[in-house]
Amino acid sequence: MKPIHVVAGVIRDVRGRILLARRTQGRDLAGLWEFPGGKVEPGETPQQALQRELQEELGIEATIGAVVIAVPQHAPKALVLDVYEIRSYRNAPRGLDGQALAWVPPEKLAQYSMPPADGPVVAALQQPDRLLITPEPDGADHWLPSLQAAVTRHGIRRMQLRAPVFAAVHPGEWRALAGQASAWLREQEVDAWINGDAELAHEFDIGLHLRASQLKSSDGDWRGLRLAASCHSVAELDTAAGLGCAFALLGPVRETRSHPGIAGIGWDAFRELRAHVPALPVYALGGLAAEDVAIARCHGAQGIAAITALWNA
Repeated sequence: MKPIHVVAGVIRDVRGRILLARRTQGRDLAGLWEFPGGKVEPGETPQQALQRELQEELGIEATIGAVVIAVPQHAPKALVLDVYEIRSYRNAPRGLDGQALAWVPPEKLAQYSMPPADGPVVAALQQPDRLLITPEPDGADHWLPSLQAAVTRHGIRRMQLRAPVFAAVHPGEWRALAGQASAWLREQEVDAWINGDAELAHEFDIGLHLRASQLKSSDGDWRGLRLAASCHSVAELDTAAGLGCAFALLGPVRETRSHPGIAGIGWDAFRELRAHVPALPVYALGGLAAEDVAIARCHGAQGIAAITALWNA
């Protein structure tokens, strides 16, 4: 079936609060909160549809801004939700269809029960659009200052500490180095995760990023840890969602330096896969850089994850 095309707007007041509308009785998902909008009618562009819906539902004349994210969803209903910033509007919003309205501070959006497709919208508004995965250390003298430079100079706000070869060969040195990095990242209020090592995640009180192979295991000591995961299939994405992961990485989207000559899955396949878990924020991974964030968002991604492109930005 062709997915239903739906649009919604992020409307802010002068205090920076964001407007939510509550779905009325008699509608699907009645009682849940959502970003105001509605269906795109034949012959309309998404922007025209959003202007019309906001006029009909809220009585406002809106100027449509940039894309926030486009969220594809297969179930429970096939749809694509295009979300735009509302650059400006005339008139005070009113619930013309009898719907309740709420002005919500951005940091409190997750406290409102929403349809699955609205989850990535909240994540797009609250969480980083770039995730840096660290390269193998060449020693603390170079690796740690480079990590700090990525944060202070390039605005990295989420990072995965990953060094599979170095950690296997020099476990003691990796523990010390990762400990220094996680302590510094906490001071800078950067969201830190460690790859695959639950013991270190507990020790450093940071998130645990599960490898795809770990998703198949049932004996991990993950209690009390924030979880994320690397995924390559619908089954792995479903498992990540079932574990309550905060986000997932999915790819490779393009050919990577580490696997030259092997084509990535491409954006269409990325969008198709992530549509199976609409509520889960998903970063696109593989051959991507900061300039790919916009196209990633248009295919349902939280943003992009990368090693070299963000480390050497």
